[in-house]
Amino acid sequence: MEFKIDLHIHTIYSDGTMEPVDVVTKFKDEGYDIIAITDHDGIGGIREAQIAGKALKIEVLPGIEFSSEYVRDGRMTELHILGYRIDPSNERLLRKCEFLKATRADRNVRMLARLREMGYDISEKDLPKKPGDYIGKPDVVRALLAKGYELEDPFALLEGIPRERISTEEAIEIIREAGGTPVLAHPFKIRELSPREEGFRDRLDALLRDLKKLGIRGLECFHPSANHEESLMLVELAEKYHLNMTKGSDFHGDKEPLRKR
Repeated sequence: MEFKIDLHIHTIYSDGTMEPVDVVTKFKDEGYDIIAITDHDGIGGIREAQIAGKALKIEVLPGIEFSSEYVRDGRMTELHILGYRIDPSNERLLRKCEFLKATRADRNVRMLARLREMGYDISEKDLPKKPGDYIGKPDVVRALLAKGYELEDPFALLEGIPRERISTEEAIEIIREAGGTPVLAHPFKIRELSPREEGFRDRLDALLRDLKKLGIRGLECFHPSANHEESLMLVELAEKYHLNMTKGSDFHGDKEPLRKR
């Protein structure tokens, strides 16, 4: 029996636009058997989604998506690490999520201050009130647009305001300690590997070889960022390193939020 699955879904608890219950209802209505809630750096939407999943008879896996930094030979690569079947009550996981929430809040203060220095009339009261208090760059951009500012590239205004990320090693370790399976997300979105340039496969191969040693257990082979041929290439690499293969839409809402591509 073949199951219809989507293992990469965001809710309003991160940068998605839909409540967990509405997300689960949507995927149930579309005939899905198994989905995973993988909000960025947080687990706030899992409980609501699983309650809805139980009522609607669709399996909802508890997950997360960590933004991480992998450093090798003095060079940094931003990697997103998905975690599946995690224990949402794991203490180390909870502590790290709270830490990341605080660092994001600090960055938001700095982003708003920069915008005001540039002449934009915006403050915290203009930002949306969301469960879990997750506010990201897309929320700030939407707030600017809602105030009537016409901006050709609003995300450019927010460049160079970093927030602290955990290391890839720590992300994998936390997921495994919480009983989960760590998976490398959307390889064709890893900018530092230059996915559309010659030699990408070799660069990704070398990265997977290193990540395998660190405990990575899966590769997101099917994602909107990869076409059919590219997905088959990822399948070959997953088989080479004996990694689980996953599929996810990276769903953020029926009305897709503003996100930097």
